[in-house]
Amino acid sequence: MAETLKKRSEVEEKLKWDTSLIFKTKEDMLAELDRMKRLSADIEKEYKGQLSDKDKINACLDKYNEFLIGVDRVSNYTSLNLSVDYTDAEMNKLDGFVTGEYMKELARLSFIDSELAELPENVLKEAIESATIGKNYLKDVLRFKPHMLNAESEKVMASLGEVFSAPYQMYEQTKLADIKFPDFEVNGKKYPLGYSLFEDDYEYEEDTEVRRAAFKAFSDKLGEYKYTTAGQYGAKVRSEKLVSELRHFDSVFDHLLFGQKVTREMYDRQIDLIMDKLAPHMRKFARLIKKAHNLDKMTYADLKLPLDPEYNPKVTIEKSKEYILDGLSIMGPEYQEMLKRAYDERWIDFAQNIGKSTGGFCASPYRRGSFILLSWNERMSDVFTLAHELGHAGHFYSCQQNQSYFDNECSQYVVEAPSTINELIMAEYLKEQNKDDKRFRRWVLASQISNTYYHNFVTHLLEAAYQREVYKRVDKGEAVPCETLCEIFRGVLEKFWGDEVELTDGCELTWMRQPHYYMGLYSYSYSASLTVATQVMKRIRREGAPAVEDWKKTLAAGGSVDPVEFAKMAGVDVTTDAALLDTIDYIGSIIDEIEILM
Repeated sequence: MAETLKKRSEVEEKLKWDTSLIFKTKEDMLAELDRMKRLSADIEKEYKGQLSDKDKINACLDKYNEFLIGVDRVSNYTSLNLSVDYTDAEMNKLDGFVTGEYMKELARLSFIDSELAELPENVLKEAIESATIGKNYLKDVLRFKPHMLNAESEKVMASLGEVFSAPYQMYEQTKLADIKFPDFEVNGKKYPLGYSLFEDDYEYEEDTEVRRAAFKAFSDKLGEYKYTTAGQYGAKVRSEKLVSELRHFDSVFDHLLFGQKVTREMYDRQIDLIMDKLAPHMRKFARLIKKAHNLDKMTYADLKLPLDPEYNPKVTIEKSKEYILDGLSIMGPEYQEMLKRAYDERWIDFAQNIGKSTGGFCASPYRRGSFILLSWNERMSDVFTLAHELGHAGHFYSCQQNQSYFDNECSQYVVEAPSTINELIMAEYLKEQNKDDKRFRRWVLASQISNTYYHNFVTHLLEAAYQREVYKRVDKGEAVPCETLCEIFRGVLEKFWGDEVELTDGCELTWMRQPHYYMGLYSYSYSASLTVATQVMKRIRREGAPAVEDWKKTLAAGGSVDPVEFAKMAGVDVTTDAALLDTIDYIGSIIDEIEILM
């Protein structure tokens, strides 16, 4: 049975990450914030109105790069400490203060982009030719030139950054601090309930009565906040539409995909092909789950069940270190050293506590290591989750060593490739370790589907299909009240699962559970990234070391290349349907083998 969550103060230190790796104390962080404010004032004094030649431009960008690194570290320090306990009033206050302060400085320096965009193209091109660290930044300014506003308007837009991010902050507060889940009862026995308890425990609960009762209790409580959450989300999408119009984009899609350097064709292909071609394979997998558990019917509340409930190895944190170091050894000694540091220097927050953000993520403040959030449940699936987040850590560790801050982040379209490929490599490693054990092989294959591919090609893809329908309405100027959001999400589920899965009441509220909708067009990119990862993994299996070396060079490139070039460096062509169709076939082949092994 799931246990009642502890307060953050009751959690052992060894289970918490160590944000002193960014700043030793809060006072050190505030001192850095003050330094950034002084640097911002200096940049404004020295360069405002002076960006007229290549030397001034590049000298300014050198200092701007330094400023952005400081802001990155300061903002990560407060947001990470808040993410592990949204009930911490002092940290909420500190994060709000710090965010407000650095937003003012970003607004102050908005003149940089405005002045650069007003320069003749030949001046910008001269600056690009002579640039040391700002080459791609300047290329992006040139590309964005048609969408820039005048200097005063850009300053206003930058000043509103905190306002534009407010819906997400309110969503997280509602979700993690305001919603209090009551216990639920099954056959006279009471069970505790919470966000992470439901998503990390009850969705996988083998007792059907308990699992379905947990889903109902969880959904009933979510439903009490559906209008508030719809209001928060509605404010977010309306603000995105407003900005797209102010910047003269033809649609909100064009606006949101512009920064990703992705075409609408690439975006739509990912959603349409998976909804059409993958659905039959996943319906088959749902039938296998129903058969394995001898269920009376397959409901939405049953989809996360493990295929072999009696074979779910428990894994300690220490044992996970052995698995990950061995499984990812193919990536080489430098990557191995990064993995060791992640454990030894406490980059990872394993804890389960009240107020902690759900799911998992990896944040990598520039050249300050990485910070990985997850809730450890001693399942082998946690090893895959950790390998995934360490993939992000390895990616940013590599590109931060090789790129300036400007080129530190790559497009969302491929950002999940370095993480998902780690899951695939771990699965191949585990298969190799137990070649003759058919049950173990079936378990690994099932884990690939239920964890790696389900999470990225189903959960997030269905979010993306839902999100696309929302933005279509927003583009037409239509309202998206709670009832519309629920109707859209249920419709997406009906289309994907058909008659194979009974859509339990409450399934339509699933849109309330993910923060990705507050991050632009992010959800679809999980499947795009995993498409690249699958193709690279297959190439590594075929070619070995040469493919690994190409992949490591790709990781080091970071944001210095666009998504198409990123994939091409790794040997994958994402400009056609071929890679995605091959990946869908690969998923289908895994499910076919599972059926044979059953």
